[in-house]
Amino acid sequence: MNVKTVLILLGLALATIFALVCVLLTRGRAPSTCQHLPTEQEDTEDGQSLVFADLTPEEMAQVVQYLQGNLGVQLVDASRAKPSDNCIASVDLQVPAKAEVLRFLDGGGARPAREALAVLYFGNQPDPNVTEYVVGPLPTPVYHQDVTVQKYGGKVPYHRRPVTGKEYMDINTLIRRELKKAPQFLTTCCESDGTDLAILTTAPRGFKSGDRTTWFVLFHNVAGTGYYLSPVGLEVLVEHRDLHASRWQLRKVFYNGRYFASTEDLEQEFLAHTLEVVRLKKPQADAVLGSMRPRYPPDSLGPLQFEPQGPRYSVRGNRVTYQGWSITFGMNPNSGPRLFDIRYRGERIVYELSLQEALALYGSNCPGGMSTRYLDGSFGIGRFAYELVRGVDCPYTATYVDRHYLAESDTPKTNQNSLCIFEHDSALPLRRHFSDSQSFYYGGLRKNTLVIRTISTLVNYDYIWDFMFHGSGAVEVRVHATGYISTSFLHGQGTNYGNRVGPHTLGTMHFHHMHYKVDLDVDGQLNFLETQDMEYEIIKDPWSTQNTIERPYLRRKRLEREDEAAFPLNAPLPRYLSFASPNPNKWGHPRSYRIQIISFAGKHLPINSSMERSVSWGRYQLAVTQRKEEEPTSTSIYNQNDPWTPTVAFANFINNETITNKDLVAWISVGFLHVPHAEDVPNTVAVGNSVGFFLRPYNYFNEDPSVDSPGSVYFSSEQDTRACGANPLACLPTTAACAPHLPPFHFGGFLNVSLAPPFGGV
Repeated sequence: MNVKTVLILLGLALATIFALVCVLLTRGRAPSTCQHLPTEQEDTEDGQSLVFADLTPEEMAQVVQYLQGNLGVQLVDASRAKPSDNCIASVDLQVPAKAEVLRFLDGGGARPAREALAVLYFGNQPDPNVTEYVVGPLPTPVYHQDVTVQKYGGKVPYHRRPVTGKEYMDINTLIRRELKKAPQFLTTCCESDGTDLAILTTAPRGFKSGDRTTWFVLFHNVAGTGYYLSPVGLEVLVEHRDLHASRWQLRKVFYNGRYFASTEDLEQEFLAHTLEVVRLKKPQADAVLGSMRPRYPPDSLGPLQFEPQGPRYSVRGNRVTYQGWSITFGMNPNSGPRLFDIRYRGERIVYELSLQEALALYGSNCPGGMSTRYLDGSFGIGRFAYELVRGVDCPYTATYVDRHYLAESDTPKTNQNSLCIFEHDSALPLRRHFSDSQSFYYGGLRKNTLVIRTISTLVNYDYIWDFMFHGSGAVEVRVHATGYISTSFLHGQGTNYGNRVGPHTLGTMHFHHMHYKVDLDVDGQLNFLETQDMEYEIIKDPWSTQNTIERPYLRRKRLEREDEAAFPLNAPLPRYLSFASPNPNKWGHPRSYRIQIISFAGKHLPINSSMERSVSWGRYQLAVTQRKEEEPTSTSIYNQNDPWTPTVAFANFINNETITNKDLVAWISVGFLHVPHAEDVPNTVAVGNSVGFFLRPYNYFNEDPSVDSPGSVYFSSEQDTRACGANPLACLPTTAACAPHLPPFHFGGFLNVSLAPPFGGV
């Protein structure tokens, strides 16, 4: 063997030794980077979910351009339109008819035409009104159809239109002009000249159809904190029905328990020393009631949720898939989040799951508070779902999605990162058992859930809208309420209507009431409604007949008519209530999905109230009706400003039609009574302030579908639980040893927020 060969062999030996040393040194250590698994690919769909997709900014712009060129009237941009102008109020997706969609999705039919629904305010014509047009086909429209009469049975009177930002600005100008007539009073009561006070609207606006007279409540305003906790005791009533702002008038003034005809009268009473004035110091930023500024420096970092091998869900366009689930999501600018075509293991469970309305009804001994019944859909539940804060509103590593809308402007706007999607580890087993009898083993599965979330800020309140999808085949819908409480100035017997939460601040009692549409298609479109509950029967014991037993038995009932399936609010609800298919499972029971409601609702408005029909959906915690294309929503944005003659009255949907083997819809109400207390300052906390409902499989499957989850854990006493092959939990030290690469924090949520908010404002 020559020297050259020896050197070559020696080099190879050294290289081998070096490689072995590297392997030994790195054994058990975390890999340098996280090894992401391929994203779940459930099924290949060729854009079918796009039939439900929200309009793109480009499509919205095309609709605006078409309307401007084809209506034959002058249209003013809604952001600056006066009530006497014509303008485009909003443009949104016109959801196709269900029959057309199902022919396309399931029957190989043609894709339905993509259309928009445009709402226009016609103030510059002899008969001012609100008109709705279907415009299509997109992306290049060539036709428009007036569908107002078809939808509502007649024209929509002009006074029913929601108040625009421009109208609020003009009202604010009027109020500030009137406040100048009481300068000495304002200086004494509030250390203000009126220009620095915040102005907040109430609703509805009067007591009968045609009224447009609104109470506005005034607050001390401090930059960087919620003014809602600092009422100054002054409220004004403005009549703004006339199409010309110059003719609007201040009709009444309220201060500290007394009513006045005008601000001049208020000033005269003050100067005559016949007015009891509560002298308020102008609050300072460092001591204002309700400041959310941190009081202490940041502490150590809390737990952080991340996916060591990448997300186990996939988001493509408006569709998300996750461990057997497939969901199409979107956002209505008025009513908020809406989901379509929810499938589990390839089978459609829900055709539509959408928020319909959120009602907040207040009590107070001040006029603004006592008359407030906010119907938030009229203001824009979806429109005011702003950018989510990464790491607080949603997990830091969640997937964030932009939402686009066109409202009160000819230009589309984007709320970036305003919807988030993430998998949530609840730190709770979905199911588990430890066996200490006959044989020793453990079996379990972590409760991981896919969450679709958005958060709406509606003046003072923030509503967290959650839609959750579980490995058991269950759907969970939940809403949390947080944000600032609405308050009144504390005077007289104010604590009959809430609790004192500040020196002169009354936290006013109110209830929140939310309404959802759930179009369940359980093993097909044709379903029936079945209830099950328990009763006791007293029997002699069969083995001796000398003793008695109270034996529970199951009482089943099939509901045949809509009237039977309309369950009044706060009345006992059958403990088991299911949408059932005529088709049985393996064990002979109808394949079903159970509706389980979790709610603590306050009392509904008395039926004899003049505005009750506008919120008549609130009569029922659950109502099941035949699905009809002409009953797409339980309310209307026009109900807020004319609740006395509602454009849509849900009570009309219930007319005792058969609900046996029909396409059915469940209309679900959830809510809670809120009596504000000291701990609601600065904000109401989400803990304990959440309600919702479940859709749970009930004999739909032959067994719990989560048994097929790849995340299941099982080991026996005869196995080495430290072995990765026997126990996937033993793999965690290596698979989860690397830290995720977190994106840099960014927030642009203030970009689309005006300093003159559309609810009165500053």
